[in-house]
Order: sequence, then structure tokens, then C-alpha cells
Amino acid sequence: MTTVTTETTETSALSRKPRVLVLFGGRSSEHAVSCVTAAGVLEAIDRTRYDVVPVGITKSGQWSLVSGDPSAWSLRSDVLPEVTATEQAVVMGTAADGGEGQELLVAAPGSVPRSLGGVDVVLPLLHGPFGEDGTLQGMLELADMRYVGAGVLASAVGMDKHYMKVVFAAAGLEVGPYEVVTDRQWRTDAEGSMLRAAALGFPLFVKPARAGSSMGISRVEDAEGILAAVEAARAHDPKVVIEAGIVGREIEVAVLQGRGLDAPRTSLPGEIAIQPGDHAWYDFEAKYVDGAAAELSCPADLPQDVIDRVRDLAGRAFDAIGGEGLSRVDFFYTPDGRLVINEINTMPGFTPISMYPQMWAKSGLGYTELIDELIGLALERGTGLR
Repeated sequence: MTTVTTETTETSALSRKPRVLVLFGGRSSEHAVSCVTAAGVLEAIDRTRYDVVPVGITKSGQWSLVSGDPSAWSLRSDVLPEVTATEQAVVMGTAADGGEGQELLVAAPGSVPRSLGGVDVVLPLLHGPFGEDGTLQGMLELADMRYVGAGVLASAVGMDKHYMKVVFAAAGLEVGPYEVVTDRQWRTDAEGSMLRAAALGFPLFVKPARAGSSMGISRVEDAEGILAAVEAARAHDPKVVIEAGIVGREIEVAVLQGRGLDAPRTSLPGEIAIQPGDHAWYDFEAKYVDGAAAELSCPADLPQDVIDRVRDLAGRAFDAIGGEGLSRVDFFYTPDGRLVINEINTMPGFTPISMYPQMWAKSGLGYTELIDELIGLALERGTGLR
């Protein structure tokens, strides 16, 4: 049986296909987005090169062995996909052959647990809390299982829009004006919190501190709208970040960890243009439901010196949080030529039409090859302190 140890992973890959656990779903409000991401990866991953084990996590947190058919997890007719519990619950156990590491077990009611064997690498396609925020990464570190993407600290910092800004500012990157409203502050002094927000000026963007995919985000045009916007954000996270609106073009850069000691690699920058219609900004509907709402321009129509500068800043942002694997970094390019960093996403949307893969495709790295590279980076990297 294959166990997940540093020694056996490297040698076993020479004699058989690497075994990849594709993990998706999860407990966050971005559950459906994770499923759609998994559909894209399951469709594109080269099964002649990898042995794929698809495992879904329900909204309540149960791990289940699920279908590897991409169509089961695609967005169809505006119906959001969801992982539901099956009788094939998946758990991790100590390797039966006495080796180090973990193996996967299927625990079905009324039967003895059966082994699925070990895996060489986990591809955690989870977005939001309990998947992208360092919690899952910590569990995989404890289990000595290699995985794609950012480690514990980088995942936690990249998920929290408050501490993300603190780290960026400390690294010399320009961030826009913002306020943070904690749960205690809101419950004890909501009026003071709203006054702090209003002092930023309008429009404002009110966001859950630890959510993505535009979940719970509101654009606020006046003071009367702050209360409802904060409550909408708090439905996803008790901590809220309120940002001043910045006039500028939204420019994004895809970052890929360098091999060995090489510096991070950056794509050509992309720009999302919202098409005339029902969307004032790049909200959830524009990203995932209304396919005609937005158009990607890559490379963005920018002077060459600005392209060079935004790619450099994206790499610096990736290094600032201790990024690994992949990230997408978003900026505002202002009329006076400033590049203000908005956020970093350590597990960006990864469907074939998502910004991250599209920007790499425009930069010469196709979707299937990008998946190969991410798995290769994870196999190259051990667990533990690094």
C-alpha cells in the first residue's frame, strides 16, 4: 500500500501514476463555487498521468467519496451544485502497513472500513473559510500530506481582508482607505462603527472580512445604506471590512510559484470590463451566472512600464504573505497612475473561464498544463516548516 511519506512519495511516482485527491465543496458560503471549480479540474486533469480520487465535503463537514464525472458538479440552468452526504464517508487513518503518514478509508454503515490507499498530493479546491483559510492546510500538515497551494499562514492572511491589508502596507504596497468592524464593536457601538465608515466617503464597499466570490458584498451610496450592508456582510462573517471606493481600472495578475529557488512567475495582466446591463460592479451574478456580464481583456491595454510594474507588485504581494502554489492579485489603476492593491486570493476560481486560468492561457500556459505545474510544485515541496 502507498503511504504518504517524503521518501515513498518521490520514489513511488517513478513507478506509477501520482495519486491526486481532488477535494471540494466545504462548509463555507462558497460551497457551490468550489464544486464548479472542481468540475473544471476534473474535466481537464490528465488521467493518463494521474490517478484521481474525488472527495466532496458537505456543507455540514462530512467527507464523502463522490462521482468524478465533471457534469455532476457543473453549473446547470442556474442551479448551484452541492455535495450531499453518501454512505461512503471518507476518513483518514494510520497506514495499515505500519508506515508513516495516512491512508484514506471508506466507512460505510454496517461494514468494515475499506482502504482507498494513500495519496501523493491533495488538490484542495475549496474557497472561503474551512478550506482556504489555513484550517484545512493545518490538518494536512498534521497528517503529513502534501497539498497544492498556500500554507497555513499564507492561507489565513490571504483569507482575511483586514490582516491582508496590514501585511501589504508593511511590505510597502499601497492599500486604499478602510475601516474594520469587529463583532464586539458592532454589537456594542453600531452607531460609532457607522460613523467611522461614513467618514471614508461614498461610495463604500462593505465586505465580509473572510469570504470571497463577492459573497455578502454591498456597494453603498449614502449613510442610510450602511446598516443593511453591514448586516448583509455579517450573515457571512461577524468581522466586516469597509473600503472607500477607488476610482480606477480593475487590473488582475495571476501568480505561480517558481520552481526551486526561482522567483514567483507572473502572467500578463488582465482587466475585467463590465458590459452595459444589470451589473454596476463585478458581483457574484456577473462572475458565475450571467456569462455575458463581463469580458476579459488580456493583456490589459496599459503602457509597458505599467505592465512591468503591476507584475512586479503582484510578485511582491505573493512574497509578502509567504505565498506558495498559486494566487491572483487584484489592483486598482488610478487616473493619476497609482497601482493600489485590492486583495490577494490564494485559491482563485479555477474553472476554464475563470480569470486565473484565462490569464495564464493568454500568457502561454494552458489549463491542463497549469494543473500539471501546480501538482508538480506540490510534489516538489514537503510538509512541515519551510
